Amino acid sequence: MEMKTVIWGFIIPFFGTAAGAACVFFLKKDLKTNVQRALTGFAAGVMVAASIWSLIVPAIEQSEAKGRLAFLPAFIGFWIGILFLLSLDHVIPHLHRRIDQADQVEGPKANLNRTLMLVLAVTLHNIPEGMAVGVVYAGLFSGSANITAGGALALALGIAIQNFPEGAIISMPLFAEGKSKSRSFWLGVLSGAVEPIFGGITVLVASAMPYLLSFAAGAMLYVVVEELIPEMSSGEHSNIGVMFFAVGFSLMMALDVALG
Repeated sequence: MEMKTVIWGFIIPFFGTAAGAACVFFLKKDLKTNVQRALTGFAAGVMVAASIWSLIVPAIEQSEAKGRLAFLPAFIGFWIGILFLLSLDHVIPHLHRRIDQADQVEGPKANLNRTLMLVLAVTLHNIPEGMAVGVVYAGLFSGSANITAGGALALALGIAIQNFPEGAIISMPLFAEGKSKSRSFWLGVLSGAVEPIFGGITVLVASAMPYLLSFAAGAMLYVVVEELIPEMSSGEHSNIGVMFFAVGFSLMMALDVALG
């Protein structure tokens, strides 16, 4: 496998974030609530499908030699991923709680707090996604028969698709709060920079593949359940988020099977 294939696998998700952040140059106002709900639901659907077909299923398939205990590495790795994100949540407070606190303070300090929390929250979300891409391409490096180049590309494309709304959800509110379009764009882009970084790190340290695959799945699903589902279900017309969750899930499932 050529190195440029791996590099593109890391760059594609980053391009998704940059494309979403670029919405600030084309839209005059903040994204409407229903649009944000739809994009969040879509992102959640993509992440759930990617966690299952691109991460958990290959992790179990690679442990078939264990017989009835083939599920064990995936089980253990999944819970480590959940607990890892849980520990991060205790170190880095949730986006909504910190933004609510910032809204109670007037002036530049409030805007700074809100900006930092928006960027920090999405950056935190992007860490397990970068690890997911990294561990899949590490599987290709190791010559695993359970991971194909098409499947790895499907995961990269799927995460790029779900990164698009994340980039927009950062840049548009920042512009609405008074930041310049260029600064809002670059803050949105930088939030996705952790993905290729953590992807590369994961490739370098990947040795226990089933555990790492399921670890990334657990971390991604934690983000979905803890952050994305509450966002897409809040307020009226929550069915919009549910429907776009289904669209994202089915699209990622189709990509993984078709390209795998």
